[in-house]
Parts: sequence; C-alpha cells; structure tokens
Amino acid sequence: MKEFTVYGSGCKNCQNTKDMIRQIAEQMGVPVEVKEVTDTAEIMAAGIMSTPGVAVNGEIVHVGSVPTPEQVRAWLQG
Repeated sequence: MKEFTVYGSGCKNCQNTKDMIRQIAEQMGVPVEVKEVTDTAEIMAAGIMSTPGVAVNGEIVHVGSVPTPEQVRAWLQG
C-alpha cells in the first residue's frame, strides 16, 4: 500500500489533490492511504514553503501546485 500525505491548509487545491490521488488509485487498482497535514508548523518542518505539497511513502515528490494526473499515475506505478 502506498501512503500519500498532502500538505496544505485544506484549500480547494489541497482537496482537489487528495481527490485526484484517490480517484486515480481506484482506477488503477492500487491501494492507497491518503493523509492530510494542515498544521503550519508540520508543513514548514517538512520543508514545504508552497502548498499543496505531496509526499509518497514519506518522500516529498511535489510542491506548490495541484499535480497532473500523469504525475499521480507515475507515483502510483513507481
């Protein structure tokens, strides 16, 4: 199971990111757990200065915008 963490304030872009990860994972048949971190101190501690940020299995893979569906598919395949 892949573990995704979405870092952000809970804004629309953060929600869209979480929804897209879940939707594409379901389409691909990949089990995922999607967590959300909204605490500013935790976000900054992770080194994210622009949200949304995405981590896969603890590794930051994207910062500052909603990822593309192609990026999400690549993370799910990797």
